[in-house]
Amino acid sequence: MVAREGYVIIGIVLVFAAALSGIVLLVSAWWGILCLVVAVSVTAGVLFFFRDPARIPPPVSDQLVLAPADGRVVVVENAVSEPLYLGEMAQKVSIFLSLFDVHVNRIPVDGIVEHVKYIPGKYLVAWRPKASEKNERSEIGVRHPSGARVLFRQIAGSVARRIVYHVKSEDQVGAGQRFGIIKFGSRMDVFVPQDVTLRVSVGDRVRAGETILGQFPTPRCDP
Repeated sequence: MVAREGYVIIGIVLVFAAALSGIVLLVSAWWGILCLVVAVSVTAGVLFFFRDPARIPPPVSDQLVLAPADGRVVVVENAVSEPLYLGEMAQKVSIFLSLFDVHVNRIPVDGIVEHVKYIPGKYLVAWRPKASEKNERSEIGVRHPSGARVLFRQIAGSVARRIVYHVKSEDQVGAGQRFGIIKFGSRMDVFVPQDVTLRVSVGDRVRAGETILGQFPTPRCDP
C-alpha cells in the first residue's frame, strides 16, 4: 500500500520521467535507455518512501501507548515539564525516523483529540535535542478514556519540509490509527503521565501501531 500523501508526488515523477525518457530516446537510443533506468530507479525510491504497510495493534491496545512512528528511540526521560497540554511533569520518548523508515504516523492511544496546533520553525537535524523546540512541528493532544492526557509531536528534520496530519479537535481516535506523515527524515516526541510504565529504552527500534511504548496503570482513578 502507498500513503495517499504521496499520490501527487508519485504522479509528477512518473509523468516527468516518461516525458524525459521519450524525448531523449528520440535523440539517442542509449541515452534514452539510461534515462529510463534512472527514471525507474527514482520512481521506485519515491514509492519506497511513501510505502504504507498494514499494522496490527497488540491485544488490549486500549490500555497501551503504542509507537506513533517507525524508527529508533533516541530519548527516554522520566521527568520533564510539559505545560502545553498535560500541564504537569511527564515522561518523554523521542523517536528518530531515518530516510529508510516508514514515515506514515499512527495515533499512540485511544481517546478524544483535545489539542491540535501547527508551529512553523527551523529545520535543525532531527536528532538534536533543540529540534523539539525550534523546528517546524505539529502538536496533538489526546485524552485517554482513563482521563490521562497524552501529547505527541511530529517534528520536521533537516531534510523534511512538510508535515501532514488529518485530525482535528473532538475527533474520536484509536491506537494504531493512521493520522499523517512527515515527509523525509524527521522525529516524533511522545509525552505521557509519570504513572505510565515505559517499556522502551534508548536505542530500541520501534514500529508504528505495533510496538508498545508504555502501559497505563490499572485501575486509574483520574476524572
